[in-house]
Amino acid sequence: MLRHIFRTMVSAAVLAAIWIILPEKEVSNLTERASARNTPDLSPSPETTASIARATRFTFCGGAGMVNCVVDGDTFRLSGDKIRIADIDTPELHPARCPYEQALGEAAKQRLLELLNAGPFDLKPIDRDTDRYGRKLRVVMRDGKSLGDVLVREGLARTWEGRRRGWCD
Repeated sequence: MLRHIFRTMVSAAVLAAIWIILPEKEVSNLTERASARNTPDLSPSPETTASIARATRFTFCGGAGMVNCVVDGDTFRLSGDKIRIADIDTPELHPARCPYEQALGEAAKQRLLELLNAGPFDLKPIDRDTDRYGRKLRVVMRDGKSLGDVLVREGLARTWEGRRRGWCD
């Protein structure tokens, strides 16, 4: 926490010095360049919207090789990009809040691994590219059907309602 406060104070001091020393036009140019650099790209990246037809083999995430792997029942990595399945919610694993949530979350994670490894799929973007954790928001489709809906039908997930709800009652 102190390191963050110190960095913030140093940044403010540097900015104040720049403001005093540099002509107004130069400050304006610096501000515009910094804004342009920090503006996130809101368009979906091609590698997370295209059809995944190649022989991509998924494993469970853990250790160093987190390229094509399953994190939990609604999150996986594809070529290193973290993908959040946008149309479902599955139980939390890290940490689970009760034994039921843990068991159901592990089952959802296992089933997602099976579904992703079962063949080609498409990633369909939604109205937002990423969530607050930086994960790409996509609906995973195979043959025009949502793989999230498969998990919902099997009782391993809920349809996404815009917010998380608890699994322990």
